[in-house]
Parts: sequence; C-alpha cells; structure tokens
Amino acid sequence: MQCFIYKSLKTEYLYLYLDKKDDFAAVPEALLRSMGRLEYVMELQLSAKRKLAQETAEKVMVCLQQQGFFVQLPPAREKTTVN
Repeated sequence: MQCFIYKSLKTEYLYLYLDKKDDFAAVPEALLRSMGRLEYVMELQLSAKRKLAQETAEKVMVCLQQQGFFVQLPPAREKTTVN
C-alpha cells in the first residue's frame, strides 16, 4: 500500500500519513489546524513486513484504508523525578 507522509512544522515528531498525495479531504479540519503547517517528507510503500519507527505497518494500513489518514504522535517522554 502506498502512503504519503507529511511532518508538522509546529510540533516535532508529529507526522500525518495520507493514502493520496496532497489530498487532505479526509482529515478533520480541527486536526489540520492543530498540526499547523505541514511539509511533505516522503512517499512510502507499506506492507505487513515493513518496519516503522513508531507504529506497526499493519496499524497504519488499517487506518489509511478505513479513514484515509493516520497521525503518528511524538514519542512519549519519560518522566524524570528529582529527589
């Protein structure tokens, strides 16, 4: 499955995957506004065997098939405690 990846210029490590290049019609307007300006990063061929940094390819493919987009959130930061 082909997908197109955009990064948020507002929030580091926040990415939007689309099933069609430059077609943001399926993405809710409020989500687009919250992500700020987006920059095209790359085109990627997804398959069940493909390794991704944050999510499984299967999860991304299901979201793309069902809703036309997938949002990859920044990785959770570990909380540090000061004694």
